[in-house]
Formats: sequence, C-alpha cells, structure tokens
Amino acid sequence: MSSGGKSSIRVLLVDPQKIVRAGLRLLIESWPGLKVIGEAGTPVEAHVIAAREKPQIILIDLDLGRAGSAIDCIPDLQEASEGGRIIVLTSVNDSDAHHQAILVGAMGLVLKEQAPEELRRAILKVHSGEIWLNRKLATGIITKMSQPSLWEKKTPASPGISLLTAREREVFDLVSAGLKNKDIAGRLFISETTVRHHLTTIFSKLEVTSRFELIIFAYRQKLVNPLP
Repeated sequence: MSSGGKSSIRVLLVDPQKIVRAGLRLLIESWPGLKVIGEAGTPVEAHVIAAREKPQIILIDLDLGRAGSAIDCIPDLQEASEGGRIIVLTSVNDSDAHHQAILVGAMGLVLKEQAPEELRRAILKVHSGEIWLNRKLATGIITKMSQPSLWEKKTPASPGISLLTAREREVFDLVSAGLKNKDIAGRLFISETTVRHHLTTIFSKLEVTSRFELIIFAYRQKLVNPLP
C-alpha cells in the first residue's frame, strides 16, 4: 500500500460506478508513491473534491453515465484543482471523442483493455509533465489537430521562433520530433534540469502551455525536422 506521505502523487478518481472506483483505489494504492485522495461519481462531486484537495492527477472515465461526457468538465476540473493533470480512462473506442478530450486539456488517455501497468506508467509520466498516448492515437490527434480549422486560434504566430536562442531551437526540434527530456539531455550533453529550464523559456516565448501544444505548433508551422 502507498504510504500516503507528502511525496505521494495525489489522485482523484472520477467514475459513475462505485465498484469501478473501489477497484481502481485498491489498484492505485498498491503502487508505491501513489495515493487516492478522493472519489467522485459526478462532475459536481469531482469539482468539490478537486477544489478542496487539489489533486495532482485526476483519473476520469470518458463516459460519466447520466452526467454526460468527461469532455464537458475537464477544463473545469483543471481550474478547480489549480493545475491538476487529467488522464482519461475509457472503454469507449471513439477516436473523435479521444481527440476532443486531448483538445480540451487531458494529458493522457488509457484504454481499459490495457494492462494495469500501463495505467501506472501513464500516471507517473503525466505527473512529470509528459503526454501519454499510444502511437496510433498520437498520430491521429496530431494529424487532426494540425488542421487549420481546429487549431487556428491556438497556434502562435511563427515569428515567435525567431525569439529562440540556438540552444532553445535545438531543444524545440528534439521535442517536436517526440524525444523525452532524458533523451534530449543525452543528445545535447546537458542535464535534464537544464532541458526543463529551456522548455519553460520556449513555452513562454511561443505562448504555448504544454509539450503537446508545442508539437502541434511545430507541425502547423512545418518546423518538424528529421532527427540527425
């Protein structure tokens, strides 16, 4: 069981089925470093708990039964939790719904048919600031979201690229190609802390808020370069 210490990742479960929530709690708290700090069956309950407990991860079913779709409440839960990161856990095989969930702010999506270990890895990666999607879904989302009709209001103006230093542009290119911080650090012979520092500056200069928005920006501006 998780020790529940201050270093534990705080998780809120949102699912209309009590049995599902109970099973998820047992599973998640069997993993070291994770703690379930609340359960909710509806968006209203989830909002109250998110505002009070400030979870770092919100694990939510895409289908909330009579309450509708998680897509409608993801932005609200992010705001209530003051930056809690959303992972959608779903058995719904609907690529359009998956795309929409990511578009409104979810940082990860796990299918219920996947092994439990995939959920654990998703929680850890999303908590660290990374997007968690399988390759097929990620490719589909990038293709769909890179269309001007879906992204025209979210894509920063291309002149922002000129604000990047040479090193920041190297980091930008490697992130756009899908590399993670550890791999970027290895290629550029710098620390992961330095990579994160560069990313913070890059996000500010390009007016994006996540790695995923950065990748979409790169695709929209035709700035994705092949890896050396």
